[in-house]
Amino acid sequence: MRVLGIDFGTSNTVSMLRMPDGRLRPLLFDGAPLMPTAVYLNPEGQMLVGRDAERHARVDPSRFEPNPKRRIDDGAVFLGDQELPVPRVFAAVLGAVAAEARRQLGGAPEQVRLTHPARWGEQRRRLLTEAARQAGLGNPQLIAEPVAAASYFTAILRAAVPVGRSLAIYDLGGGTFDATVVRRTTAGFQVLSEEGLADVGGLDFDHAIVEQLGETYQASHPEQWSALVNPTDAAGRRQRRMLYEDVRAAKEMLSRTSSADIHLPGLEVDAHVTREELETLIRPYLERTVTCLARTIAGAGMAPKDLVGIFLVGGSSRIPLCAHLIHTELQVAPTTLEQPETVVVEGALCIGAPTPPVRPPMPQLQPPRQPAPGYQPPRPSPVVVGPPPQQAGPVRTRPISTPPAQNRPISTPPAPQPTRPAPQPPRMAPPAGPVPRPAPVPPMPAPAPARTRNPWYQEPTVLITILVLVVVVVLFVVLIILASG
Repeated sequence: MRVLGIDFGTSNTVSMLRMPDGRLRPLLFDGAPLMPTAVYLNPEGQMLVGRDAERHARVDPSRFEPNPKRRIDDGAVFLGDQELPVPRVFAAVLGAVAAEARRQLGGAPEQVRLTHPARWGEQRRRLLTEAARQAGLGNPQLIAEPVAAASYFTAILRAAVPVGRSLAIYDLGGGTFDATVVRRTTAGFQVLSEEGLADVGGLDFDHAIVEQLGETYQASHPEQWSALVNPTDAAGRRQRRMLYEDVRAAKEMLSRTSSADIHLPGLEVDAHVTREELETLIRPYLERTVTCLARTIAGAGMAPKDLVGIFLVGGSSRIPLCAHLIHTELQVAPTTLEQPETVVVEGALCIGAPTPPVRPPMPQLQPPRQPAPGYQPPRPSPVVVGPPPQQAGPVRTRPISTPPAQNRPISTPPAPQPTRPAPQPPRMAPPAGPVPRPAPVPPMPAPAPARTRNPWYQEPTVLITILVLVVVVVLFVVLIILASG
């Protein structure tokens, strides 16, 4: 069955296809798997979406809506001089996804899965379903985002979550924050507790940066800054749009580097921002998310240590301070990914799949442990099914502390422990002192006593034989002398 999964986000929309053979194929828009959830209504009445909408926004920002998902409770969205119902605006974005899916498949998918925040009520879910129908997607299957993220945690990361155990999802996106605790059941995952913050997300971080820039440059450039943040004409609105685009790019860059520059249109100034300054600005927001997560865990009747883990999803969760605060406050090291934006849609496609989806390995995962060259294990040990080691890598070798003539490298596990010496060629002397053997290794037939090919004059048996012969000859000569005398 060909299944289309869609994660309709505040800032970006991510879509993937699951093919009949289990392969996952991302839908690319302008060569990228992330399509901005933005719309633009041109004067001819045509709705543009994604990066096309962002490019046209510089012509007339009044016809542009960068985050329509945040307008779901408004009933309608004003674009230019027209008032459009929210389902129609949503349908423009979903229609672009449907068109790309039909192009790649050569037809319509057999099933559509559409994710939504766990806190969305019946009214919001009904609007989302209506938008999907208007986009030609039929009646989609709605899946809560934390349930999809938990499915990714088990199906893609192959993490063990036994039935009855629980997992916390920390979802920090562009517009909102959601904390959820889900429990593994025989039929899938069940939401135990959920809570969220509607005013914390990547967009709020952008606004905090702009306010900080205003405190710095408003005194020296009062008129230019006022025209930049409160434009009164199309040119001013274009400059403000350029400012927020540069601020967002700098924020994302500071997740990878220690500093970034932000160009201020109209002021002709390049503001220098460091990661420490960004973390100081957004720390109050992130501390609220950690507090909300702690309340959600307590609402499920658990303590953080009772969880299998805490899984970070959403584009804004890539900020390093998120994981640091969670680890510091809750004493649990969260699981992070390099591309958390695709987690929800991949997890939605994993639900009900007969076999684990086939996909390229995640960039942050390390290669599996391999044996050292020439090493042969004595006997295979039982395999334990569970999550792969987080610090897997090539096996290192080190020599046994024996004389150089008998020194052979063997593969050692991460923790040092006694090892069995490799069998030596016959006729070699046994090593000095007993060699300890590890308890977990099954018993093996003991090798034949080994002897070293020493020179004849170093063999103890030969020396004793010669000494006995000399003594016998001396005694014989003495007896002959005594008898003749």
